[in-house]
Amino acid sequence: MSLPILHDRAERGFASDNYSGVHPEVLAAIIRANGGHQTSYGDDVYTARLQEVFREHFGPRVEAFPVFNGTGANVVALQSVTQRWESVICTSTAHIHVDECAAPERMGGLKLMTVPTPDGKFTPALIDTVAIRLNDEHHAQTKVVSITQTTELGTAYAVDEIAAIAEHVHSRGWVLHVDGSRLSNAAASLGVSFKEMITDTGVDIVSFGGTKNGLMVGEAVLVLNPDVVTGMKYLRKQSMQLASKMRFISTQLEALLSGDLYLRNASHANAMARLLAERVRDIPGVQVPRPVQANAVFAILPHDVSERLMERFHFYFWDEGVGEVRWMCSFDTTEDDIETFAAAIRAEMTSATSETSIAH
Repeated sequence: MSLPILHDRAERGFASDNYSGVHPEVLAAIIRANGGHQTSYGDDVYTARLQEVFREHFGPRVEAFPVFNGTGANVVALQSVTQRWESVICTSTAHIHVDECAAPERMGGLKLMTVPTPDGKFTPALIDTVAIRLNDEHHAQTKVVSITQTTELGTAYAVDEIAAIAEHVHSRGWVLHVDGSRLSNAAASLGVSFKEMITDTGVDIVSFGGTKNGLMVGEAVLVLNPDVVTGMKYLRKQSMQLASKMRFISTQLEALLSGDLYLRNASHANAMARLLAERVRDIPGVQVPRPVQANAVFAILPHDVSERLMERFHFYFWDEGVGEVRWMCSFDTTEDDIETFAAAIRAEMTSATSETSIAH
């Protein structure tokens, strides 16, 4: 039986890079892994091959643990490097703090210590503002610093910035975690390899993202420093992140990383974001307040204009108080999508300006 297509395949939005479909090469990989029987729960040839692929990118010590999603990756990773009395320092805009429905606290039992930052990025000095009351039994003890690459504000840490944070974190005897749901976008933006950006800078553990970069489903926890990790395989199971048919997650990640698909997809998404920013910057009344360093564009425009645009294009408010919105580009965003969206923004802004002039 042939099932009907239930959506308009021409429809595009800018709300999230999760809105996009699955890259054809990833779909082909899933089909390749199908048929016959393979041992379940990761003891299959595709998961074994994936370990080799990740080592090619991150170095010989890395061990990859495929999981279902980014929240699961973060919770499992952070649990594996903390004791029950220890805390995690993150920015106030971090995904683990704002967008995971308290999963780190509820499911992982983690204490998050947050720090406001102007651009979503940490510095050693900012980290130290909450690293207080050490050895005080009445206060949760700092153990992990979690940074996001790229950040929730669309900014990317330079390699030397990550290295400086890692050096500072390790000097205190702590662990550095990277939430890398858009790590490929960061690598494309900086023009560096994963090894240069992550392994060589001293990162201990990573939540590696795939879904936002063309996968159907699947992320991975990457253990770069096994000396600081305890019980990973048990925590993955206990956290309901152990896939029985893991070969279908592993083969997707292999397809992303065995060639240059991760870089092609991320580079394209980043380029579309830059194009969108260029197209809207000269529209009177539209502000682009943040640097466009990956696949996110933040803009400020009148609230009512955004609401009218949302009737035709999917996107969200980031800060309703100032009218700031976020537009995300994906591996399948086209130049035509950008031109159509930018033209609609220009038309709405022109209409709003005309109505204001008449009213006055």
